[in-house]
Amino acid sequence: MERYADIIIHISHEAVDRIFQYRIPEHLYEQIQIGSLVIVPFGNGNRVQKGYVVGITTIPNFDVTKIKNVISIEEKGVTLESQLIQLASWIKEQYGSTMIQALKTVLPVKEKMEQKGNRVLELRISKEEAKEKLEEYEKKHYTAKVRLLKGLMQYGKVAYSVATKQWKATKSVIQSLEAEQVLFLHTKQIHRNPVNYKKIEDLKEQVPISLREEQKKIVTTFQTDYDSGIRKTYLIHGVTGSGKTEVYMELIAHVLEKGKQAIVLIPEISLTYQTVRRFVSRFGDAVTILNSRMSKGERYDQFTRAKNGEISIVIGPRSALFMPFQDLGLIIMDEEHEMSYKSETVPKYHARETAIERARMAGASVVLGSATPSLESYTKAKLGEFTLFTMKERAKKDAALPIVETVDLRQELKEGNRSMFSRRLYELMVDRLKKGEQIILFLNRRGYSNFISCRQCGYVVTCPHCDVSLTYHKNGSLRCHYCGYEKAVPKICPECGSQYIAGFGSGTQKVEEAIKRVFPASRVLRMDTDTTKGKDGFEHILETFAKGEADILIGTQMIVKGHDFPRVTLVGILAADLSLHGNNFRSGERTFQLLTQAAGRAGRGEIAGNVVIQTYNPEHYSIVSAKMQDYEAFYEQEIVYRNIMKYPPVYQMLTIFITSKEQEKAIVASNACKEAIQIWNEEEREKKGILLVGPSDGTFAKIQDTYRRVLYVKHLDYEMLVKCKDFLAGYLEYSVIFKGVQVQFDFNAMLVY
Repeated sequence: MERYADIIIHISHEAVDRIFQYRIPEHLYEQIQIGSLVIVPFGNGNRVQKGYVVGITTIPNFDVTKIKNVISIEEKGVTLESQLIQLASWIKEQYGSTMIQALKTVLPVKEKMEQKGNRVLELRISKEEAKEKLEEYEKKHYTAKVRLLKGLMQYGKVAYSVATKQWKATKSVIQSLEAEQVLFLHTKQIHRNPVNYKKIEDLKEQVPISLREEQKKIVTTFQTDYDSGIRKTYLIHGVTGSGKTEVYMELIAHVLEKGKQAIVLIPEISLTYQTVRRFVSRFGDAVTILNSRMSKGERYDQFTRAKNGEISIVIGPRSALFMPFQDLGLIIMDEEHEMSYKSETVPKYHARETAIERARMAGASVVLGSATPSLESYTKAKLGEFTLFTMKERAKKDAALPIVETVDLRQELKEGNRSMFSRRLYELMVDRLKKGEQIILFLNRRGYSNFISCRQCGYVVTCPHCDVSLTYHKNGSLRCHYCGYEKAVPKICPECGSQYIAGFGSGTQKVEEAIKRVFPASRVLRMDTDTTKGKDGFEHILETFAKGEADILIGTQMIVKGHDFPRVTLVGILAADLSLHGNNFRSGERTFQLLTQAAGRAGRGEIAGNVVIQTYNPEHYSIVSAKMQDYEAFYEQEIVYRNIMKYPPVYQMLTIFITSKEQEKAIVASNACKEAIQIWNEEEREKKGILLVGPSDGTFAKIQDTYRRVLYVKHLDYEMLVKCKDFLAGYLEYSVIFKGVQVQFDFNAMLVY
């Protein structure tokens, strides 16, 4: 049976949209694989081109008489692009996407954009030849040529703008000297660098870090393994403030000494500011960053700099995982528990598993770090799949974990306190403001208030296009955060005509207003998605707070992840329960992680810290464990729940998400998926044990006039779910039931569909 190769001709944005198919000659069957660099005839003139194999099949997509043969395989061996293409193929198989979608995720594709560069004039002849030319021009009184040539003889090369503006060289003079081969004009490409090293203070080489015994043990073990050629995945479970970053830098320094490069993944753009300061102070201009606030040109330039060997360390979110380093030696994933490491768009890959696979391909090590590891990672560490390190003490001398208290808001209400600040939190805020210390108030939501509701009949103002309530914003508008629909706040209830219609819930803006009423002299900063829209929005707010130019920082989740403010001695958690009651099996884990991370912002300097958790559920094990800062206690209770309910990481789970503009089509398609899986499950005895849940309406049954259905498949073996996905993908391709229907796959989803 003949074999065919799907090939992309060039690694660029436009080419990734096109895959060409070629016949593989029989003598190349054993040599050609996904990622191979091959030589093919291309276009009407059959000009010879290089291309990369992105797929191999026995099914031709075109008339077989028109399919050309692969000429040969490139003898230079596996290139970096080959490795990234193999990674894209792995993502496609593991997470369910097309190869095009996976390639666009993995390859540093170049889009059409203005290239930045400097035109440069450079002397092309020797100094002796230049002297002869100069004498010739002087005899002929070529004043402009003499002036330009003297400058080039002195400097060797000069910017085009200097030659034309300062030396008054005209375009015709430059062209004449170029024609005489006295000079040549070329463009020096400028690769933009998003790191402003001048703004980062204290760039001088630091005094060597003095590590504690816990830190030394990790560094020594890693170095011994690395020098012995052992490449592992390590999990560092260290309490907040235990010095994980210092350990990361020591590991990176060792890898760099071996001529390798390192990728440092962080979950939030807001963490870039402090992280980059620390890494640049240690490694200088070997460091660059990636984030979504950068322009497409800036991002692509960083990929180019990496490929050219101009940088050795990149810091960024999950997309930094695909930085094209030629000699990758280490991938570090800080705050590895964060949900943002899971892609929300197809392919829905998780950066943790993908990092481990890329490291395997590159012969690199992986280090995961967190004060509150994901249950998935901690379970693998307990089973011995990851090497576990623990750090139970804070790194700074005399710095201890904060004192954490819970306040029962039900009791506060009974005793007449209707303020959003409990009496204990108010008392501590007064004390800290008097002492000139700083305060962080954490709220797990944005906006002015959550929704508009009628107190008389219970009516909630909803979006006509999406099955969600509209969010109230301070400008008096109601807005849908899914489709953008907007309307004015009604003055009377549309349902019953009551005038008692108002906003419910508290947002960061409302907290800010309350603080200004209660503590009018305090200096307040608010950090949420609304105040950080600008390119440097995060940096400006964090820098202002770090300098002590504000007393209180109010924020959503982005302020409780990894920041180190030594002056902060009080953290108030105003809405501890908000993440606890979400319809997601990870709600308890998410709540514990948020509360523990938030508490970890207090007392990181010499002064002891306090944390006040305001809650309606002080007895819930997530909140009790967070109060005690006891991860093991939380893990033991949560894993029992996951086991009983057959949820990850005990069971693996495949989510099948079905959408259609027509409700009936969505229902029929989701039922067809279930029936197909049931039939497939009965074919072989080894497939027994698959559990099906649903199908049912999604959490929001309709968004943007699109109907949503969801079906869950559970099994102890992840690979069994991958086989199930592959079977279903083939069924979808040939069944007419799925015309006008979109189907997406997601493994061990972080979000609720």
